[in-house]
Amino acid sequence: LVKLGILGSSGINAEYGGSHGNAVLPKENTRSCSQICGETMFNKCDADVSISGYKGKATSYSQRLGHFYNYGCGSPGNQNAKFDEVKAGAGDVFNTMETGNWYYRFCCCRKG
Repeated sequence: LVKLGILGSSGINAEYGGSHGNAVLPKENTRSCSQICGETMFNKCDADVSISGYKGKATSYSQRLGHFYNYGCGSPGNQNAKFDEVKAGAGDVFNTMETGNWYYRFCCCRKG
């Protein structure tokens, strides 16, 4: 469900439209999204985003469901491996705010 939110936020952050699908790729903690996107057929970076959602069903339209961050494409940013979904341990995935709520970063890439 959280990754579905990332797909939505990637579209919101896109500066450019298009008639084809774009890609959301895992963000490697030591590299920028410009580098990561540049090595694929989706070679342009639109955003470096992270999102963290809370458990449970929404009960109102003003309820906070989580939080997200939008970073620039040109910098690796926070290099903590716990924010890298590929490198993070399986036990980091479902932590809560009380036990260390980790979020993952993703690259929103498009064909350029």
